[in-house]
Amino acid sequence: MNFVKKDGRLLEQLKQSLLTVKELVASLSEDELNHRYASNKWSVKEILVHIIDDERIYAYRALAFGRNDKTNLPGFEENEYTQYADTHLRSIENIMIEYQAVRMATITLFDGFSEDALSRIGTANDNKTSVSALGYHILGYELHHIHIIKERYLT
Repeated sequence: MNFVKKDGRLLEQLKQSLLTVKELVASLSEDELNHRYASNKWSVKEILVHIIDDERIYAYRALAFGRNDKTNLPGFEENEYTQYADTHLRSIENIMIEYQAVRMATITLFDGFSEDALSRIGTANDNKTSVSALGYHILGYELHHIHIIKERYLT
């Protein structure tokens, strides 16, 4: 059963999450944005860029599977992506411009999928998934990381 077009939950939740993240980030100081709760953990800014990277990759997977691409798409190494993102050189304003642009592109992508496209299955990193499930991954993964920020970085 597909929930994206049927009741619009995913699209509305992606829009709401965009507002929630922007509000959270606006409430944080520069020290909070650069804070690491342990030496081997990412900063809040690095988590935000990681969320952006993950969303881009999963949206690409959704595009490929929605267009019936049967290629087994590769996985990605999140720690290497973060290591080479040069987040420390970026302002939070720059990161948030990218975040909003990626989110709006994701919303537009999923809004344009037909019911058939949303139900298509593809393989990424040797795991089968539907286009619709990829959209929910994007949302859920972001919510997971925002919860971690609130629980471990802001207490």
